[in-house]
Parts: sequence; structure tokens; C-alpha cells
Amino acid sequence: MTATQGDLANLSRYIFRAPRWYASVTFALLIAAVAGVGAFDSQFVLEDAWQGVFFIGVPTVAASLLTTPVDRWLGGQLTYSRSSLLALTCEVVIVAIMAAAGAIAELTSHLGQQFVFDALIVGVASVFALRLLVVMAVSRRSVLIAVIPASIQTAAAALLFFIYSGTMKYLYVGGGPLIEILFMRADEAPPELGVIVPVDFALLAIMCLIYGFAVWAFVQFIDRPWKRSLGVSVLDFVRGFIGHIAEGTNELEGFFEDIGEEAVVPVTVLAFRSADSGTEKARFVLPMIHPGPMGEIGGGNLPKRVAESAEGIAFPPHATAGHDFNLVTEHEVETLIETADEAFENIEYHDTATPAIRVQEGDAKLVGQAFGGDALLVATYSPEFADDVEYAVGLSAAAEARSAGVEDVMLVDAHNCNNGLQGPDLGHVYPGSERSFDMMQAAGETGDRLAETEQAPVRMGVAWDATDWTPLDGIGPLGVRVSILEVGDHRTAYVLVDGNNMEPGLRDRIVARLTGEQEGVGETDSAAAADGAPLPAIDEAEVMTTDTHIVNQVEASNQVGESIDQDELVAVIDRLVGKAADDLEPVEAGMATERAEVTVFGNDRTETLASHANALISMGAALAATVIMAAMALSLLIFFLAGS
Repeated sequence: MTATQGDLANLSRYIFRAPRWYASVTFALLIAAVAGVGAFDSQFVLEDAWQGVFFIGVPTVAASLLTTPVDRWLGGQLTYSRSSLLALTCEVVIVAIMAAAGAIAELTSHLGQQFVFDALIVGVASVFALRLLVVMAVSRRSVLIAVIPASIQTAAAALLFFIYSGTMKYLYVGGGPLIEILFMRADEAPPELGVIVPVDFALLAIMCLIYGFAVWAFVQFIDRPWKRSLGVSVLDFVRGFIGHIAEGTNELEGFFEDIGEEAVVPVTVLAFRSADSGTEKARFVLPMIHPGPMGEIGGGNLPKRVAESAEGIAFPPHATAGHDFNLVTEHEVETLIETADEAFENIEYHDTATPAIRVQEGDAKLVGQAFGGDALLVATYSPEFADDVEYAVGLSAAAEARSAGVEDVMLVDAHNCNNGLQGPDLGHVYPGSERSFDMMQAAGETGDRLAETEQAPVRMGVAWDATDWTPLDGIGPLGVRVSILEVGDHRTAYVLVDGNNMEPGLRDRIVARLTGEQEGVGETDSAAAADGAPLPAIDEAEVMTTDTHIVNQVEASNQVGESIDQDELVAVIDRLVGKAADDLEPVEAGMATERAEVTVFGNDRTETLASHANALISMGAALAATVIMAAMALSLLIFFLAGS
């Protein structure tokens, strides 16, 4: 993830789940009652509250209940929860404008009730503009169609003011008692509405036209670069982003599918089966894609899906791929699972393996272990910060290992040390960087050494704990998984945590503790596990994360060890290592790779999307302020001309 992509992901903290529609309506009526007490001056407080509910709350309720069916009848997709929250927000805008106008009128001698009502006209017209923008964004309708559901709250308020202000008496030319009963009810209204005259409704209509045009111009201006560069509308992105974060919909996948590109990705499977019974003990599955972009959109929950497809304990570590290789839809995960199953069926098993070796070149450190003619390589840059390794860098590093004599390679990005969203590039490993050459050279040397290392029978033990932590704690549903491989008297521990990267120093602390090294061991650590049992002897260890993005639905940076107590995580790993050591038994291992055709974001699309979205945030606010000021200036001019 680059800094630009990090800025985009960080926007998710501003989004919250929409409350249920009845909660929004209840709160809106409460606000209306309080506003009525402040706006009206009858003899009884309850009467003031009732008038507030009627004249302020009723239009809000009408908008809450009618916007959704009208919008859906026109082909939109507003839900009741969204429309109710929108109506509540608009009511708050109106109340805030009236409160400010009332305060100004009280402090100024020459401004009276007419000024407050003029401000109310501005507020009701502003509400129409806000609703128009949201309806266009969420339902993706043209401005002329979006006007219909967007105008409900404004039209309801105008209708009540028309009926209870006595305006009909200026226009009444006949019609009988029914017209008088329905549209001439000024005697039942508070005296504050007596300042309303027919020209006020004409002013409201003109202002709605001005504000509607301003919304249309604003959308057209910000939409142009998106359509030119990505061929999609910014409103599609806004609708999908809000829909996924606020209500858990998959609308965002449709947007990603529109900008996606076809790609061929390797899917590598390393399987272990019991030498005695032949049943599967563990399965490492590595599709060369990125498990993002967030939540369960695309491949965000790929690790869990992989784990559900395996007979034994599944280990789905992170591949060398960045956000350009995000799957566009969750449906693409099925393709990867099917390809992994094909690779699994083609595996040829071997009953020997090499002890694990560690090679370091520059900042890059690789742990390698061969099984027959195939090899598992796990790469880390810890204690230096690093995030995703580019797809091309991973392919090149694997090719370096194969050229040294290894037949098939599973190259894992351990993804286990980063400093969140700080810094200019967030540790991105891209082609041509010094770090990319460090990894390639280390992979080549690892392949050379593994090809020359003598193999011996292998034993394996595994353990797993889903833990009590949740995605909000930075831990996904797979929890913590441990496998121990024993070749002769050499033991290697692979720890997999279902999370997105790790806090700096945590990986080194875990590795040092498991291998008995002193460097990086915290003061609270000891030579025994939390239950007092001695830790089993481990010669080599590496800690990996799945890079699941289910932990990033609300928090853009939610690394392992950021929210949870690190001592508790160490204790969990201690216990699982002990259980895995007790589970050791002879196994056979084999590896195979197949290729899958999937749709991913595509080359540079993530960066383009992120830069456009960030530009929208930074420039859109200034543009919106300019448009609002221009519309308000026209409004003041209209009021001035009408008053003169």
C-alpha cells in the first residue's frame, strides 16, 4: 500500500453504519419538539412542542417514509435506513439555520420575524440541494429523475406552510367549503407563520432551481476526470463505498468490476498428509493475489474461504502482490478455490525434507525449506518496515530460486513488520528498488543452498486457536495457527496470524522467544509458557500474517498488536507451539501450482483510483464551498430584488 492508497483507506473512519429507520424518525421527532419550544411562543410548552413536531417533524417523517418507495419506483436503491438518516440530517440543517437566524434577529434591532422566515426558505432550499446530491450518488439517477424523490421533504414543508399560513386567501377564487377546510387553516396555526406571503413560495421555487443547477454543475465538474481516466463515475464509487461501510452491501464490487482487468495468477498449494493414515494434516495455499481491498469486498476475506475449503488445517499466508491485484468481486474467490483444488489433486508427495535455512541479503531475510524438489520460502524485512511486495518482484524472486535447481516455489511475504500508515511510501517493495534486488538475490542463494542440502524424513505437528479477538481487535476469524516441521533433530516453527501486518518489534520478539535467543525478548517473557510448561526447542521460526482485510472495514490501519495486548498474543503462541510439538507425526509433503484467470483491479488502477479520490476530498471541499457561496450570493440578490 502506498501513501496515496493509505490516505484513501483512511477515509473509512469517517463512515458509520446507518441506524435503523425508526431510530432516525424517533430522534427527528424529538429534535422537532425541542425546536418547536424555541421557535414558537404559545401559552403552553407542550403546545409549542407539538407545533414543532407538526411543522418541522412531519416533513421529516414524510421524507423518511416516502423517499424510498418513490426512489425505487424510479429505479433507484435507497433503503429506508438511508432515507431516514438523510431526512434527519436535513432536519438538523434546517433547525441549525433557524436557530442561527433567530439569534441574529434577537441581537439586531432592525431584523425581525421576516428575516427568520427568509432564512427558513434558504434552509429548505439547501435541504433540497443536499438531498438531490445524495439521491444522485446513491441511486445513480439523472438529475431530472433524482429531483422527484429529492424534493419530498422540501415539498412537504412548503405544503404545510401554504395551508397554515393563510396564503390561500390571496389566491382563492372559489371552490367551496372543501377547499377552505383543506387549504385555509390559518386560524389553527401559530401567529409566527403570518409573515408568509405568496411571493415567498415563488422565491423558494427559484432558489431550488438555482441550488439544483449548482449541484448538477458540481457533479459534472468532479466527474470529468473519473470518466476520462477510469471510464466510470465518481458517484458509482461514492455509492458503493458508503453502501458497503454503512450497510454492508456489495455495491462497491460493481464499481470495481467496471474498472477491472483480466489477469493470470499462479495458485500454489503445499500439502502435508499423514504417512500412516494418508489423511490430510495441513495445507498451505498461496494464490498470488492481494486479499483486499477492505472488509469482505473482493478478496478481503480470502483467507477464511481458503481455510473452509481444506480438509486439514489451512495456512493461507500473504503472497507477493499489492493492491493492483485485488479481486474485483467475491465471486472471483471461487475461481481461486477451484484452481487450488486442481493443484491439490496434482500433488506428488515426498517423505523427506531439508532442515530450514535462513539467508539474509541487505534488508531481506528468507527462511527456506525444501520438500523433495520443491521449496517453501518465507520473506521478511523485519525489523525494517515493509508492506506489500509487488507482483513482478515476487515472480522474479521465485524465478531466481528455480534457476538454482528448485522445481516449484511457494514464495510467501511474511508481512510482519510495518509502522501503519506513516511515512511517504509505507514500505512498498517495487521493481527496481534496492529491496527488490535484495529479495531476488536472497531467493537465488536460498535455492542454491536448498538444492545442496541433504534431506531426511520429516515429521509435522499443527495447532490452531480461533481466539476471542475480533476483526476490530485486528484479528480475523482464523485466529492463530502454528505448524512445526521436524527434520532429524532440527525443528522449524511457522506461526500464522490472521491479521494485516504487525506492529514493529512484535515479530522479532516472538521469533527470539521461540528460538531461545535473547535479543528482542521482553522483560515479561520467560523460558516457560504461560501455563508453566517448558517451551519446546525450536531451531528456526518465522511469523506470518494473512493480510486479511476484513480487519480494515472501519480502521485503515489495524495491525496485529496495535489493539490487543501483545503479551496475551505471545501467551497464545506459546500454548499453540506446545500443542503442535505434542502433535508431531511422520508426514509426506508435496507442492503443485496451477494458474487461474481472474479479474483484478489492474496495473496502476489502484493508484489512479486513490489519487482521484484524494483529489476529490482535497479539492472537492473548496469547489463545494465556491459553489455554495455563489448560490448563496444569488439567493441574497433575489431576496434583495424581491424586497425592493
